[in-house]
Amino acid sequence: MTYKMIVLDLDDTLLTSDHTISPRTKEALLAAQRRGKKVVLASGRPTFAMLDLAKELELARYGSYILSFNGASIIDCKTNESLFLSTLSPETVHRLDDLSKREGVYIHTYIGDEILTEQPNEYTTLEGQLTGMEVIPVADFKAAIQTPVVKCLMMAEETHLARVEQTLQQELAGELAVARSKPFFLEFTEDGVTKGTSLALLSEKLGIAQEEVIACGDGNNDLSMIEWAGLGVAMANAADTVKEKAQYMTASNDEDGVALVVEKFMMDEEPAISSR
Repeated sequence: MTYKMIVLDLDDTLLTSDHTISPRTKEALLAAQRRGKKVVLASGRPTFAMLDLAKELELARYGSYILSFNGASIIDCKTNESLFLSTLSPETVHRLDDLSKREGVYIHTYIGDEILTEQPNEYTTLEGQLTGMEVIPVADFKAAIQTPVVKCLMMAEETHLARVEQTLQQELAGELAVARSKPFFLEFTEDGVTKGTSLALLSEKLGIAQEEVIACGDGNNDLSMIEWAGLGVAMANAADTVKEKAQYMTASNDEDGVALVVEKFMMDEEPAISSR
């Protein structure tokens, strides 16, 4: 099988534990792109928080893509064109705010390059550190959200949030997509919008067949794209649920797991584009 595209979750997949791309993995992804392969960064992170990584991997030069907000946005890095954008209405965000208070969890959302929250907390602080976005405390969350947003995030201690996830998945079934990206991050996007559905849309636009796509991930919000891709790959550090669904398991994010996949499955052709 000739694979034409690789789709990569960021945290705990592409990125090492110190939130960087290892030299071996970087070179493997650049080499794949020189062979005409497409690289897609697929994360729950906002688009703004993925731009530096896209620049490091030269996605604009090689015409690759960013799939952000858990699939709610697709960006062509070469043209900066938005290929897909899904949003939540202010009314939906206000309802999520009510649900967060009922369930005793924190909530925040994103506007531009800022994170807005009514209750600054350790989880939002961590998200600010991971994304490089400024956390803006607001006196009234509902009053601050009067235009559509792409995604909301609820946060709490892992055990409690797992219970909240089950409750809200049942309560919001058919209304919103609900998935955890980290044990303490619960993501909300428009119903039917996942990494998997957006990957299918992008592949169709590019004329790349499902069986020609590799998807690598570690978390439950990666399941949809791992199940959809021709080759679904779980990291060694992935959740058991991900390992059960994947067709192939690679090394961990700290052991060049992504590089090993690229070297094994995507180096079957000579470079089509010069390195410089």
